[in-house]
Amino acid sequence: MKKVRIIVQGRVQGVGFRWAVWELANRIDGITGRVWNRDDGCVEILAEAKDPSKMALFIQEVRKGPSPFSKVTYVDVSMANFPSYQDFAIQN
Repeated sequence: MKKVRIIVQGRVQGVGFRWAVWELANRIDGITGRVWNRDDGCVEILAEAKDPSKMALFIQEVRKGPSPFSKVTYVDVSMANFPSYQDFAIQN
């Protein structure tokens, strides 16, 4: 089980980024977690996957910016410890 915390900087708020991350997580079977906007203009993601290759694909796509209107300038990925989720959802 791999759990990560991803902080995404750039033009990632107000451009459908959270919805695109939600869609990406649901398209890659086996990704669970949460995504939300932070007060500092970044987007934060907690993601979990049993299959490391699926997590690698998820991170790769987040780095690209899954929303066509977003522009990702920096991504910080770190190992994390959080309660397991049964799904992937947008948190407000």
